[in-house]
Amino acid sequence: AVQDALSDHPDCILIGHSGSTSAHPTALEIARMVKHIDPATTVIYGGVFPTYHWRDILAETDVFDFIVRGEGEATIVALVEALGRRRPLSGVAGIAFRDDLRRPFATKPASTIADLDEYRVGWDLIDISRYSYWGGKRAVVMQFSRGCPHLCNYCGQRGFWTRWRHRDPVKFAQEIAWLHREHGVELINLADENPTSSKKAWRAFLDAMIAENVPVLIVGSTRADDIVRDAGSLHLYRKAGVIRWLLGMENTDEKTLALIRKGGSTSSDREAIRLLRLNGILSMATWVTGFEDERFRDLWRGFRRLIAYDPDQIQALYVTPHRWTPFFRMARDRKVIQLDARLWDYKHQVLQMTRLKPWMLFFSVKLIELAVQSRPKALARILFHKDPEQRHSMRWYTQMGRRVWFREVWGFLARDRRLKDGPTLAEFWGAPQDEEEESMVFGHPARKLTPPGIAISPSA
Repeated sequence: AVQDALSDHPDCILIGHSGSTSAHPTALEIARMVKHIDPATTVIYGGVFPTYHWRDILAETDVFDFIVRGEGEATIVALVEALGRRRPLSGVAGIAFRDDLRRPFATKPASTIADLDEYRVGWDLIDISRYSYWGGKRAVVMQFSRGCPHLCNYCGQRGFWTRWRHRDPVKFAQEIAWLHREHGVELINLADENPTSSKKAWRAFLDAMIAENVPVLIVGSTRADDIVRDAGSLHLYRKAGVIRWLLGMENTDEKTLALIRKGGSTSSDREAIRLLRLNGILSMATWVTGFEDERFRDLWRGFRRLIAYDPDQIQALYVTPHRWTPFFRMARDRKVIQLDARLWDYKHQVLQMTRLKPWMLFFSVKLIELAVQSRPKALARILFHKDPEQRHSMRWYTQMGRRVWFREVWGFLARDRRLKDGPTLAEFWGAPQDEEEESMVFGHPARKLTPPGIAISPSA
């Protein structure tokens, strides 16, 4: 694949990823291959992890020539134009590189994109037929919005996007409809952190999707509070194509929710699941474990809460601190047990706990997953759900989950290596960077001014 990319002798190779920490080793390997084949090719790297770790990356390897910090659409154009016209790179906001003395150097932060509709996805460059999800359905990933207005202190995405912004609801719905009619897309996987933040904007999108009248399914992530807020309009969610929401509940303990500044509550979590089921929408509850002082009784309490919540699906995750978040500062003295950055993917324990050994936590989590998903009530929904679309999706998810479950058990027992006495978090990644959490400067949208002397009638 690397040789194919270099076959036309490009001036630049752009490497970007949305996998944050766990994807960095792969990006590094690709860059090394590029430089080995053609050392003269300029390699430009972007994404969440390099946005914050640019100093370390540029100091430790020379395979990356430039790093784009923050959103890339406008910055990459400015960078490539500066390179092509030999303009001073110090004038390009939002990049990092090595200066004349080979020292890592960053320009001033870029501004957030005020109008997300000014940039489009190059769908013509993608063979969409190669991508499927939800049991063989042709699928693509899209964003209605970027960022999140909430202040969860462990989140690695909120600061990267700096401020919550959304696309034009009607244009977004039109693009989805076009993808269905022109490319046969059947499912949209929203990559948003929180697409429903604005009740007004989200309602406008739902109305626009319903007007387009295309059989496209929508899955994504949102907050339980927003579902409860929209209790009276959830039937429009389903009519617009929404078939599943991942609800970032993170934990079932109120003290833990307060610790991570989640801003939600266990009562709203349970109510959101009930409302979604009432309106024919599947719920996937995320449950995060691995907090420092957790005990078996905390895991047992979490299991009982999950049973009471009764979600259609669950996803167990492990707390994973990012250097640019406030939670990293709180956890900086905890010991690291996993040095392989590829496994900093939320699906592997990376921090030592004071009361539970890794094997205790791992097999407790596996048993909880098995017990929650194999309850008679859960199995009945998988086998006999009245909605054939939901039945298909739940059976597909169960098949995938079974494969992942066994692979994770095999990985824990036979592949993954953990340290008994590793470095502290700060020793492993470096000092906290939460003062740099916001990667960009917020750019306010330009106001559309009415020329003087011209009155616009509402009925015009």
